This record gives sequence, structure tokens and C-alpha cells, in this order.
Amino acid sequence: MAGIIRRVIASAKAPAAIGPYSQAVQVNETLYISGQLGLNPETMDFISDDVAEQTKQALTNMGAILEAAGSSYNQVVKTTILLADLNDYKAVNDIYAGFFKVPYPARAAFQCAALPKLGKVEIEAVAIVGDIQDQ
Repeated sequence: MAGIIRRVIASAKAPAAIGPYSQAVQVNETLYISGQLGLNPETMDFISDDVAEQTKQALTNMGAILEAAGSSYNQVVKTTILLADLNDYKAVNDIYAGFFKVPYPARAAFQCAALPKLGKVEIEAVAIVGDIQDQ
């Protein structure tokens, strides 16, 4: 009987974990990506104080992790967006729409009391590694 395969995914093109967690963990064909902030992977500082710029960088960081796992934005099936201020929803949504295409992933968005390093947005995802057939 074949066992379940777990693999830790890491990319130098995305920020290193700032706590006891992995950038992503793949279990068989399912990839779980930890929340990504708008951090520059080289400096570990926010790219900007602007929520749109932080969103773009968070999703760029996510793309590096997807690539390291052999996946892509088109294979993301679920995202969760955490916002420091729900009033930033439209700005985040506008940037998000540039990264994901139809069929869009399922998604939830929440305002939270505070994000790591006082970021304005954090985005986590679940993706598939391998071929997907849409029906």
C-alpha cells in the first residue's frame, strides 16, 4: 500500500518563514501555502506601506512558492485574505484580479486585529500540483 507523501516546499524567491512554519507543505497533489505578506524576500521589509503594493508583493511571493512546487496561479483552488482594515478590500481585490483568472479560486476575506510585522494584507492558499480538468 502506497503511503501519503508529505514534502516541504521552499523558495529563496519568497520571504523566509518568520516563525516555526514552512512556506508551503505539499501532501500528495495538494499544496498548502502559508500566509504571504508583502515582504521583499531579500530585505524582509515591506515593499511599501501601500496596501495595493503589499498585495502585489504577497501574490508575487506566492507565485514563487507555486513555481517551486511545480504549480501555478491557475491551479490555486482556495485563498484566504486577511486584512488589517476591511476598507482596503477593493484595493486588494483589484490587484488580486490581475493574478487569478476564471475559474477563480474559492475565497474568504476577513479583517483581523493585527497581522505579522503590522502588515496590511496576508494571503494564504491551497493549490493542486498536477493537471486539473475543469468541468
